[in-house]
Amino acid sequence: MDVIGGADELSAVTDAARAAGDPVGLVPTMGALHDGHRALIRRAVEERASTVVSIFVNPRQFSDRDDLERYPRDEPRDLAICEELGVEVVWVPPVDEMYPPGTTASGPDPGPIGELFEGASRPGHFQGVLAAVHRLLEVTGECTAYFGEKDAQQLFVVRRMVATERLAAQIVACPTVREPDGLAMSSRNGLLSGDEREQAGCLFLGLSEAAALARGGETDAHVLRAAIAREVGATSLARLDYAEVVDDSTFLSIERLARGSPARAIVAARFPSARLIDNVALPEAAP
Repeated sequence: MDVIGGADELSAVTDAARAAGDPVGLVPTMGALHDGHRALIRRAVEERASTVVSIFVNPRQFSDRDDLERYPRDEPRDLAICEELGVEVVWVPPVDEMYPPGTTASGPDPGPIGELFEGASRPGHFQGVLAAVHRLLEVTGECTAYFGEKDAQQLFVVRRMVATERLAAQIVACPTVREPDGLAMSSRNGLLSGDEREQAGCLFLGLSEAAALARGGETDAHVLRAAIAREVGATSLARLDYAEVVDDSTFLSIERLARGSPARAIVAARFPSARLIDNVALPEAAP
């Protein structure tokens, strides 16, 4: 396994792989790898001949400096996991390789969706995300990039950026990997105290309640939102940030589930030690 830091080095490696007829798989990460990342990497290794994992804690997507400093980091462990899973190349760029001096400080415009939900709670977050992902895809070149569905809004804006910018990348969404109690795998889970971790399953419980109501025929999004908010609100250490039901194709809020229009319930909550997000796809309304 090669561990490299230069952008030119990565481009040379991926160019050589494609020239040899090996399609490139890319798994972008911020490190602190967990079983969710393992699932992404395994799929990339299975489906692509040459797999690249990037590890870069992107400062531009953090509006809170303390949050950036507290973000978990364990590069030796991350590299060991990548080698164990058969990754060929790990790109660990310094900031000036991801964002070369003299280049524009802003990334592609995430559009109005970038101001909603996560964008409202974390101003500038999606512009920072797109700046890093755009640069990564540009350096990697033609590839298949694997993203987890847990970050559903991020997945939405990345897909739209790839289409708008006509980047040579195929975006593949992979299912959320969960703990036994339903908590979505996240690098931030390790920041939770024992009591917080015990209560953190409330996000998935609320989402599951909304999905059960939809499965039973409920189409009123207000009722589904209220079910999520009620579950999180009944948890002493959690403070609800948002609970919403969105159209999967536009990521805009909807008032009612409709046949032929896939919808998704999304939620974010703050605990004393970490802020968590989650989402589930909702069953379609009955005909």
